Amino acid sequence: MARFWQQNQILWWVYLFAALGVSGQSIWQGSNAHGYTAYENYVIFKNAFCHLAEGQNPYAAYPAEQWDLYKYSPAFALAMAPFSVLPDGLGLPLWTLLNALPLLWVILRIPLLLPAQRRFMAWFILPELVISMQNSQSNGLTAALLLLPLLAFEAAQPARAALWAVAGGFLKIFGVFAAVPALVYPLRWRILLLALGGGLVFFTLAPLLVLSPAQLWQVYVWWGELLRDDHGASVGLSVIGWLYTWFGWAAPKLGVLVLGLAALGLSALAVRRRPLPDNRVMLWASILIWVVIFNHKAESPTFVIALCGVALWYLSLGPAVLWQKILLWTAFALASLTPTDIFPRLIREQLVQPYVLKAVPCMAIWTLITWRLLREWSKPALSFQPESTN
Repeated sequence: MARFWQQNQILWWVYLFAALGVSGQSIWQGSNAHGYTAYENYVIFKNAFCHLAEGQNPYAAYPAEQWDLYKYSPAFALAMAPFSVLPDGLGLPLWTLLNALPLLWVILRIPLLLPAQRRFMAWFILPELVISMQNSQSNGLTAALLLLPLLAFEAAQPARAALWAVAGGFLKIFGVFAAVPALVYPLRWRILLLALGGGLVFFTLAPLLVLSPAQLWQVYVWWGELLRDDHGASVGLSVIGWLYTWFGWAAPKLGVLVLGLAALGLSALAVRRRPLPDNRVMLWASILIWVVIFNHKAESPTFVIALCGVALWYLSLGPAVLWQKILLWTAFALASLTPTDIFPRLIREQLVQPYVLKAVPCMAIWTLITWRLLREWSKPALSFQPESTN
């Protein structure tokens, strides 16, 4: 049995069948009485391109077509063009595979980790990935695009690092935070300039393939209006949600975000001062958790991204002590198991969901990471030393 868990090819087969099984189940469920499918997020994504190409407002409500609003960038809507012409029986499995296999590919190549550690991470995040795929969300692909710059940074490939960071932002805005570690690595200014240039191409020039400049401007106005209205509508499974549900404090969202950004920036600068391999892994772990817990719209399927960070935190500790193991598996249980029938419905509805318990261990781990990295300021500075593990 031990050999089963230690084989990469087993992981590939498991991820493949998980993706196909989830998409098959969603298609088999069909539509409900309102005509909505079990994979409405995918429907919203592919409809966004049709609305964009037809000059309609992709951020408006279309209750005859989909159950919720589209909230991502115009560039992401453009990227869904290939799926817009495919039947759901083909498009949904391809979309689900796109959210599973690239993530596995990048996890099995993460530098600074041993092969056994990579496999542990792949198994660890799989249940949460399945939850995301069951919601036909883009979080598996987002996690992959947040991790791909790690490979490029460690391989001293600034163009690739910038490309992947921009691609992550192309999918979800917070994907651009994959560029934060550029502060740590050599050639940092080249990376940041390439990311800035690539961002301009993705977010302005690419949509002009189907829109005029005036139409694109109008689309960004519509998107801005949606984000403005959406900003005050929810607190999500986030730091904001935790402060409100635990302490009754409706903390200013911008203020909390700024404090979180300051902590993340100082952590990155501390790692720049002492860019040891473990510190670099910790910084990536911090970013992966940060983009979820400081997102006031964070939902349950988003936590596959945060659990990638939790796994990196644990694997960078060296020999873990008991309380660290308990914290790891508490994060796993509350993130990956609470949405399932393993937890009684009453507990989920009366305790887990109202008190955002899914997010609490991730917030605790992010705080521990930040504290550890900020303590590096008190130690002697070191030069960057590349290190890679086969």
